[in-house]
This record gives sequence, structure tokens and C-alpha cells, in this order.
Amino acid sequence: MRKRHITCLAGITVSTATALGLAAAPSSASVPGIHVVRPGASIQRAVDAADPGDTVVVLPGTYHESVQITKPGLTLRGTGGRTVIAPPADGGRAAGACAADGNGICVVGTEGRTVDAVSIRSLTVSGFSGNGVWASWTDGLSVSEVTASDNGTWGIAQERSTRGDFRRNTATGNGDAGIFVANSVTEEGGATDTRGTRIRDNVLADNRVGVTARRVRNLSIDDNDITGNCSGVFVVGDESKPAAGAMTVGGNRVLENNKYCPATERLTALQGAGIVLTGSERTVVRDNVVRGNTGTTPHSGGIVLFESFVGALNTGNTISGNLVRDNQPADLADRDASGTGNTFVSNECGTSVPAGMCAE
Repeated sequence: MRKRHITCLAGITVSTATALGLAAAPSSASVPGIHVVRPGASIQRAVDAADPGDTVVVLPGTYHESVQITKPGLTLRGTGGRTVIAPPADGGRAAGACAADGNGICVVGTEGRTVDAVSIRSLTVSGFSGNGVWASWTDGLSVSEVTASDNGTWGIAQERSTRGDFRRNTATGNGDAGIFVANSVTEEGGATDTRGTRIRDNVLADNRVGVTARRVRNLSIDDNDITGNCSGVFVVGDESKPAAGAMTVGGNRVLENNKYCPATERLTALQGAGIVLTGSERTVVRDNVVRGNTGTTPHSGGIVLFESFVGALNTGNTISGNLVRDNQPADLADRDASGTGNTFVSNECGTSVPAGMCAE
């Protein structure tokens, strides 16, 4: 058996070990596969010393650094809001691609070698100019009980990746989406089959968009609390094949996403948009509560179908069993006049465009 690298520091009390789930470890003793980082020490150094499958435990404190993970099976675990990862004190000039890009935590593989089964748990990533958590070429990434706040672009983001699991996170005040899943942010192309990526039980507030699913397929966006953004859920497709879609958006509470966001190079201004589908196929939007989303922008309303910015149509989508009330200019709006096979069934709502789509 190969020797494991251990970076536990002496002096861990039994009570601290118990709180971290390490109760079996004697105080002052190293635990195989566990690397404990104290304030003033380097998280990146512990990650570099770890073997695949090890756990890096970050004790309460503020750590001014970016962290890059390229080893499979690694767990990075903090103590919730008491463990904070913040931008480097040098303003981002620290070595490493993650810091250079302005990101907090990066999990990065390559096309030929994905980084698999990494877990990031129970910490806060705040104030980075780029993204809080950024992942590319990963499989089975798990991000849970993470707070991603006030980052310049995305709170938690994944591209070119499969089977991600994003649960019980809080993303607030980020410049773009709280949670963002895409095929690629640098290349055009057909939608990525995410092989069942799950976005579930998150709190997403005061971002540009709560959840953006851009040019991806086969994922679920379920049971999230989404409020105070410019748009709640935005499913983005284009003319590429395969098309975006084949996903479910279910059981979410999408309330009062009435923040105003100005237009960008690729998108009109956003305000009061609950759930928006553009260029999507075979997406099921069901059992959501969508209330109080009010605005005057093209995507404003409760649940809205709209042509994508390149004119791709919505096809074969099903909107059913939703409670959609008090949204303006309409609770349900099919503004994709050329889309085909889209159905609205058993939705409780007050207004629709065109008229007649609310359940009697």
C-alpha cells in the first residue's frame, strides 16, 4: 500500500474533530486521508499535498486565495459561513490560472481526462471578480451547502461537464447567474448531454438570473427558492444540434424576480421574468409556483416562451400544473409564434397571451 500524504496539524481537540465528523480521531493525532487547514495556512498547499480520494477540511476563518482542484475524488469541506474564501490580498496577481481568471474555487480537467467525483461542501466563496465556483471538464461534481455571494459573473458554474449535483446552496448578489450550466462558454456547438445534472433545493436571490441552463440537455431544476433576480430560470438554446432541452423545471418557487438588469451584447434588458424558455425542445415545466414577476421587457411575465436571440424556436415543450398568478404583463405567455408542439395544460393562472391558456 502506498504511503498517504498527511497534513493534519497537531492540537486538534476532540470537540473540533467531533464537529467535523472526525470523532474517531484522537486529539493531536494525524488521520490518514484527512488534511486540516487552519487560518493563516494555505488551502491550495493542502490540496496539492492530498491524494485522490482525500478530504481537505478548512477550519473557520477567512482565506484570501483561489483554490484549483485537478485530482479526482477530492473533498473540500469547510464549516459553512465560518469558512470564507475571499480574493487574494494581492488583488488577483497570485500564481495559478484560477486566481488569474478571478475565480474562487476551480475544478478543472481536460477533454481527454475529466476530473471526477470531486465534492465541495459547507463553505462561503465571496467577492471574486469572476466566478465563485467554476468547473470545466468534470464528471460527478457535487457542490452542497456552499454560499456563493457577490461574485462578478456566476456564483456556481459548470461547463463541458456531466452528472453535476448542486444542492442546498445559496447564491446571492452575483453579476450573472446564481447557478450556471452550459455546454461551453468559449465555443459554439450543440447542446451537451449533462447525463442527469441536478440543481435542487438551492436559494437563489438578487442575481441577474437565478438559474441559467445554456445549450444543455438532460438535467433537472427542482425545488429551488428563486426570488429577487431579474429572471428566475432561463433556458437558452440556439440553432445548433442537438437542441437544448429534454429537461425538467419542477416544484420551484419563483417569486418577485423584479430586479432590473440592462441589456447585454447577447440579450435584451431583463426584469420581472419568472421562467423563460428560448430555443428549447421537450422541456417539461410543471408544478412550479410562479408569482409576482412584473416587468415591461420582452421576457417579462410568469412563464414565457420566446424565440432565442438567433431565432431558434421552441418545440414540443409541456407547461403543466403550475400555479402562476399576479405576473405582468401575463401569467402565461407564448411569444414564440412559429414554435410548434408546445402545450399548456392545467395551469392555474389569471391571464395568458394568447388568451385561453389558463385552466377554467
